[in-house]
Amino acid sequence: MSGIHQFVPVLHGGDAVGRHTLGLRDAIVARGFESRIYVDTVEAGTSALTSPALAYPAEAHADDVVLYQFATASPMAAWLAARGETLVVNYHNITPPELLAPWDNHLALGQLRAQAELRLLVQRAVLAVADSHYNEEHLVAAGFKETAVVPPSAALGSEILAAGRRSALPAAAAGGARWLSVGRIAPNKAIEDTIAALLVTRRQRDPSATLLIIGKAATMSYANALHRYVASLGLSNAVTFGGHASDATVAAAYARSDVLVVTSAHEGYCVPVVEAMSVGLPVVAFRQGALPEVLGEAGVLVDSRDPYTLAATIASVVHDAPLRARLAELAARRLAELDLATAADRFVSLLCGVRERRG
Repeated sequence: MSGIHQFVPVLHGGDAVGRHTLGLRDAIVARGFESRIYVDTVEAGTSALTSPALAYPAEAHADDVVLYQFATASPMAAWLAARGETLVVNYHNITPPELLAPWDNHLALGQLRAQAELRLLVQRAVLAVADSHYNEEHLVAAGFKETAVVPPSAALGSEILAAGRRSALPAAAAGGARWLSVGRIAPNKAIEDTIAALLVTRRQRDPSATLLIIGKAATMSYANALHRYVASLGLSNAVTFGGHASDATVAAAYARSDVLVVTSAHEGYCVPVVEAMSVGLPVVAFRQGALPEVLGEAGVLVDSRDPYTLAATIASVVHDAPLRARLAELAARRLAELDLATAADRFVSLLCGVRERRG
């Protein structure tokens, strides 16, 4: 095998797919293989780490393994399907188009194209790897015959999280609970449900409770609607939109918060949940998608989308010290079960095995 090369439509250095791609590249190189990252769109911040996809044919070897990071629609899918190298798909989930259509028809159409592209790759890929069993079910439904599950190498590093914790300000002796939301500002994240629960909490239990929302807007129509919603509820002084933030800023936010709230209507994995567990921050989340699988018993799952139920659940977690301690213990156990430290190396072993079987 000459090399194991990754293809991704665009390499974003600060998002989950980008960190996962870079982590895999390092693990591949550590195993002694040549590994490059090819992109369709070159991003300025990561241009030194990537090569244009159209440069690959001149550099390709017949015995290469090509790994496609599938997270969105891209002409790259059909282009790779037409080539002859051993192809493996790494599937990161497709957001259901119906969750995006009311806000951004262009994004929704992109997800429809992505669904078609996933089916196109069924006949060419020798293996499809999902980051959760929930996502693996999508691969099986699409028609992939050989699948595997390896969690993503995408969480912030322990050293970054530890530095954030060490630099964090001590909790105020008095003051409201500090809620945190981390992730793309996208319709499937249903952040409006978190905001509604915050309103209930401030009116009934904790008038000083606040919410920090960290994440880049996936579509401005939804992001703008959230801003209007916050203003209409009189929560402008209680909700902060932090936008896209550096790894250090995100780590410090985990350290300063009292609870991570995840009200997504759809989740294929949810890396922020893993990051919160890593620093002992309690997680309250709706029972949706892969969240029960990733959290196990290490967080509190809510079955009702009623804001009063969510607010009451968050209050019970924030103010119950024994429960918080118990959740921290369970989080440590869950992280050990996920064994994220070896995930990238396990993935590389799968890729090596694929090539050996075909050779």
